[in-house]
Amino acid sequence: MKILTVGINHKTSPIETREKFFLGELERELLLSELRNDPSVFSSIILSTCNRCEIYAHVDEEYQPQELLEKLFSIKHQTLTHDLQKLFYILEGQAAVTHLLRVACGLDSLILGEKQILGQIREAVLLSRQHLMMDKAFNILTNFVLETGKKARRETQIDFGGSSVAWASVCMAQNILGTLKDKTVLILGSGKMGRLAVEQLINKGVKKIYIMNRTLEKAQELADQSGGIAVGFWEMAEILPQVDVCICSSSCPHYLIDQELVEQTMQARGNQKMVYIDISMPRNIDPKVADLANVCLVTVDDLDRVVQDNIQKRLCAAGQVETIVINKVEEYYEAISKVNLIEKNKNLILSGGTK
Repeated sequence: MKILTVGINHKTSPIETREKFFLGELERELLLSELRNDPSVFSSIILSTCNRCEIYAHVDEEYQPQELLEKLFSIKHQTLTHDLQKLFYILEGQAAVTHLLRVACGLDSLILGEKQILGQIREAVLLSRQHLMMDKAFNILTNFVLETGKKARRETQIDFGGSSVAWASVCMAQNILGTLKDKTVLILGSGKMGRLAVEQLINKGVKKIYIMNRTLEKAQELADQSGGIAVGFWEMAEILPQVDVCICSSSCPHYLIDQELVEQTMQARGNQKMVYIDISMPRNIDPKVADLANVCLVTVDDLDRVVQDNIQKRLCAAGQVETIVINKVEEYYEAISKVNLIEKNKNLILSGGTK
């Protein structure tokens, strides 16, 4: 048996390609079901974020990575062309294990030391358990992965100065406008990223925060907690001209803000400068918005510039984290060897008992 990883991330492809392979929860469940029906696949974890789509699988020795790719492409209704396939990396054995630990520590993130990835891995593990796709080997592996991620942040400065995508979004808006203290901001989406963005905006002392969500009750809940103002999607055209910054972290499968809407917005606000930050996956703001005068559009791929001020401390910490990862990989294989030895002895005893 062996561990395989196939994936695509911000290092191998632009956001335009990554969003084609973003897997919503239902799609992740469907892929897990497909893998569960394959007798050669014993367990699997699927990680899909704004920066990556990765499949980790415990498979038999004859299983080929191409089979994982075919299942992914089929679910996303994409044609498995050579040009697309070459954007995916394939890792096997210790290389796959090491990669997952590095991901958990934030070493492979667009924003070095990013915190949210650990929670995303935890959710992926839970989903695999719910779909009975977590065998003993992967259960041990994921325990090591989560502990390593926590250890890296507890014992080093890998996340020095802030490290979430939401934090970077607010910092980027502040860098562009100079200050946020007299600004009004619209948050599109009241999920985890939206909540984190609201927390950061409060710390920056913004004047007013509008919170917009498909379900108004959820927007109201976050507004009550933060002192913001809940608004419905149907109020978009009315609210946008009133804000200086729009941070979009929704999960809609299509654009919520298009070029025509922004043109109308800019006319209504006298063409005063406006910042749009799209941290959704797939993107929810039409890229053509960037062509308009006095409009600044920022996507996830632009956010790594924010950490330049504290990158030196993080880079120093990265070396320490790499050492933690190496040690944890060794510990994992030692643990697996002990488990395999115990299983072997059990089988020998049982075999001897039947004679």
